[in-house]
Amino acid sequence: MLNSKSIVIVTGMSGAGKTTVLKFLEDIGFYCADNLPPSLLARFVETCFGAEDGNDRLALGIDIRGGKLFGDLLPAIDELRAFEDCAVSVLYLDCGDETLHRRYKETRRSHPLARSGSLMEGILAERKMTRSVREQATYVIDTSSMLARELKAEINSIFLSGKAFAGIIVHVISFGFKHGLPMDADMVLDVRFLPNPFYVEELKFLSGNDPPVRDYVLSFPASRSFIDKTCDILDLLMPHYIIEGKTRLVICVGCTGGKHRSVTLANSLGEYLRSQGYSAYISHRDISNM
Repeated sequence: MLNSKSIVIVTGMSGAGKTTVLKFLEDIGFYCADNLPPSLLARFVETCFGAEDGNDRLALGIDIRGGKLFGDLLPAIDELRAFEDCAVSVLYLDCGDETLHRRYKETRRSHPLARSGSLMEGILAERKMTRSVREQATYVIDTSSMLARELKAEINSIFLSGKAFAGIIVHVISFGFKHGLPMDADMVLDVRFLPNPFYVEELKFLSGNDPPVRDYVLSFPASRSFIDKTCDILDLLMPHYIIEGKTRLVICVGCTGGKHRSVTLANSLGEYLRSQGYSAYISHRDISNM
């Protein structure tokens, strides 16, 4: 951020990782405050910026715990943007309904809007309440399938390194068809047409992360052609996904067992997306399965 002072409003769906993100921002030098009434934001910021040796980088967590007070958030953001020499950004953390439901069940916490109804009713009510804020957010990050370290890397890339945010996070997953399809796949690529290293004795117990397997898989013209043509398709699709407002894309690359061919090609596609400036994360779901 070029301005001498920065304010980040961290908001979004309850359970999507707001508290975690505030900790990450604190680690890189932001002064963080959580759950302030939106109508008090301007006064709080004036106090922080006006204090001697005060911090000029603030991260403020706001969510629907304040109930009807949450409706004051957009006017409060407009008021903050009137501050001179100050960059104000809104980070909205999103997450799939099923993932949020599972997280609440695992932690045994109650949803702020579900105290008199079902958990899913609370989630849907919150999504409706926060829709207008999401539409005006500077950054939208879907944390449904992100690991904590991946989320931290994304926060650092935006607010520490100043890296441009493309507006979409891509998760490239390798898997084995014999273990079932990943449930959250947006795009499934089947690479079982390639020769299988499993039947090469010296490669059988290695994985696509090992150079001998990688070199074997990529030695075939069909493999290189597959990568080239898939990258061409991604070059076409990615800008349109961003224009449409898609914030998360899950690309699944499958072979029979999920250990050799799919791992190699998922790595290649993930590395290509990174080279094009996209936030891409690679994981290998079945690499340990035999």
